Amino acid sequence: MSLFGFLVETLWGVGASILKLSLIIIPLMIVMQVLKDYQWLDRLTRVLQPIGNKMGIRKDGLFPLLVGILFGISYGSGVIIQSVESGEMDEKDRLLVAVFLVLCHAIIEDTLIFAAIGANGFILLTTRVLVAFLLTVIVSRQYGRTRRKTYENSTT
Repeated sequence: MSLFGFLVETLWGVGASILKLSLIIIPLMIVMQVLKDYQWLDRLTRVLQPIGNKMGIRKDGLFPLLVGILFGISYGSGVIIQSVESGEMDEKDRLLVAVFLVLCHAIIEDTLIFAAIGANGFILLTTRVLVAFLLTVIVSRQYGRTRRKTYENSTT
């Protein structure tokens, strides 16, 4: 294959990939904006607040968490960065949201993909959510203990 042929094939492949990503990301962005405009995510955040409290995540941390869970790390990270820069998320919220999302992000698309190749979607989804919840609770409690010890050591 000539250099010109290689470049044409490479550019064609890159263009096709960009088009495929655009067909996924643009509708997701539109859906996300509609959910924000009609305050559906705010309502869902209020409903999930008791669960967030158990994990140690404040209300302001639940919205970025919800976005990451539903739409994935890539889109969720943009919302998380925006929330951090605006001062809505404190250090603890950032840590706990990150812990949860490491284990449980993009649950809709991942579950559908694995179910399509034969996995039990219910078991997969339930296991991911429960493990993420439990680990986040453990980290939240440990965070509180560590902060108290640090404070006690600094005052003595």
